[in-house]
Amino acid sequence: MNDEDYKEYIELKNWFAETADEPCEEMGSFFDRRIQDYEEHMRFWYEHYKRVAELVPGDAESLLDLGSGTGLELDRIFERRPDISVTAIDLSDEMISKLLSKHGHRALNVIKDDYFRHDFGENRFDAAVSVESLHHFTAEKKVGLFKSICRALKPGGIYIECDYIASIPEIEELAFAECRRRRKRDNIPDDRYIHFDTPLTLEHELAAMLSGGFSEANLVENLDGTPIIIAKK
Repeated sequence: MNDEDYKEYIELKNWFAETADEPCEEMGSFFDRRIQDYEEHMRFWYEHYKRVAELVPGDAESLLDLGSGTGLELDRIFERRPDISVTAIDLSDEMISKLLSKHGHRALNVIKDDYFRHDFGENRFDAAVSVESLHHFTAEKKVGLFKSICRALKPGGIYIECDYIASIPEIEELAFAECRRRRKRDNIPDDRYIHFDTPLTLEHELAAMLSGGFSEANLVENLDGTPIIIAKK
């Protein structure tokens, strides 16, 4: 562990200690309550949304967006590809309402559901994207989702992910341990989603994609410390 990683590790450990008594928040409700300030809060990621939009293939006619929220990545994608057909899925009523207020006139199919349980079909989409949505889940959980995404993509289709990672295994392990402690404290079963960051390392994220059936998964860019990955069916 180098000095920078050690500093990040200690800062995270201290933050967990400072917030140790804060109650867990259910995922959908967390975002519903923050709808008013959400887009302003996410302004930091503007360049990330823009870059993801640039990576969507120019000939892609159909797109799956996982954890679409208010559609910040779709804002950029529709700027470039106003006629692309999009299926978007999210858990939050408020987020979906905001998304539809912006892009309801597009070729947009919005689904309120759990993307881990939803059946997206087979060979339907040219591409799929997920931006800042998957850093709350275990590798095992992600493998199942990646299988579903891979199955839903057409042959040669790609999945683009931009999300947090843990810089070292010790940070990944610390976050999951604290998440387990808080779940146990609040008697929250494993099958209920809470808003608590548990990012995987890049190595573990790529490995989960390959275990999910993608033929390859590669880091294509590290934008301000956040990796952008492309996995190919």
